[in-house]
Amino acid sequence: MSATVGERSGGRIAGLRQRLLHDLRNPLFRNGYALMANTAITAVLGMGYWWLAARLYAPADFGRGQAVITAMRLFASLTALGFVGALARFIPVAGRRTPGLIVRAYAIAGATGVTAALGFLITLPWWGPTYASLGGLGPGLFFLAAVLVWSVFTLEDVTLAGLRKATWVPVSSLGYGLVKMAMLVGLAFALPRDGIFVSWIIPAAMALIPINLLLFRKVIPRHARETETGSRPLAFREVGRFLSGDYPGTLSILASVYLIPVLIAARVDEVTFGYFSMAHTLGSLIELLAMNMATSLTVEGSFDRKRLASNSRRALRRALMIIVPIVIVTILAAPLILRIFGSGFADRGTLLLQLMSLAVLPRVLIEIYLSGLRALGQARRLALVQVSLAVLVLTGTLVLFPHTGVNAVGYALLLSELLIAALIFPGLRKMLNSGDSSQSTVTAGSA
Repeated sequence: MSATVGERSGGRIAGLRQRLLHDLRNPLFRNGYALMANTAITAVLGMGYWWLAARLYAPADFGRGQAVITAMRLFASLTALGFVGALARFIPVAGRRTPGLIVRAYAIAGATGVTAALGFLITLPWWGPTYASLGGLGPGLFFLAAVLVWSVFTLEDVTLAGLRKATWVPVSSLGYGLVKMAMLVGLAFALPRDGIFVSWIIPAAMALIPINLLLFRKVIPRHARETETGSRPLAFREVGRFLSGDYPGTLSILASVYLIPVLIAARVDEVTFGYFSMAHTLGSLIELLAMNMATSLTVEGSFDRKRLASNSRRALRRALMIIVPIVIVTILAAPLILRIFGSGFADRGTLLLQLMSLAVLPRVLIEIYLSGLRALGQARRLALVQVSLAVLVLTGTLVLFPHTGVNAVGYALLLSELLIAALIFPGLRKMLNSGDSSQSTVTAGSA
């Protein structure tokens, strides 16, 4: 009897292994799984990083560090986040213009982020005492440099994904996370007030050099050679038209992940923000899983539009298969997860984490739909869906905050994403059920 059970168990394991190996031969799943693995590595190392920070730094310094990092990421993402969809869409078809496309994205994202951050520093008294530590020439210049570094750092992952080299992304994240944790410990006594922010940025700056050497010396030239004959010449005006429709949609991510935490930091004390930010960070990581498979779908939809419908169905099934168990576990175990960092985190962040986790389920449907629109270049519809979501989330948070406190963020996300998912569902169903078209396929040796 036990032998039979063992044989069945071994058969299931062998079947799962065979299925995984089959998936990894498909660029859609290989890129998607690599990005999801990167999110898992980021989550595990991130929890270790913040666990150390909660024990090595005073509660006020912990909350201040979180707030400054959130502000830095907001300004770094103002344009960089807008280029995420564009790079995923156009790198597969850019051919010999791939280097120019990526360099322009780096330059525009960095310049815009630094300009916006400078405006933030000039108006620093408006943003409350939490950000007072950025006053002065030295802290201000370091903050501007951090925005520039993070702008490029943000675009590296999607660049690798667009080049079908997303397997390098988790390797980069692993190295960055380990160095960041080591530096956090080392700075706990040398820079107790600013060690969290400094340890976050310096490893990112260190990572820029080897990754971009790999990109511009090896990966990008190979990609340009392999795709040049199978793709029409890329016109940067086409990228601009796409951005004009897609960029307003990035307000959805900016509002829920970056802008809202900055607004919360300006309304609560540093200790309260530390409790809020930990739950919000974990909830955002789960939401990022939904975006990972969608990014891969955008890339593959651009390489091969005629298989967009079948790829969308497979991406949705895999995303739900992975995300639904994670959401269930997170909702049930939220108090235990947050208690790792301290009882205050569990007491004041559990409901927010549960609400944000539940909101990821409709977000999966939204992201798959949006990725299909990006692959098809339907910028106006992209803008309509994403701007609507941004307005709903931001308005809901501001309206509910006086009544529910920081949990307003979770309620606003859940209600807004349920509503948008219901509205786009007919279009998503049509996309999933439509027959694969006869549009051209980009020739790529890596395919």
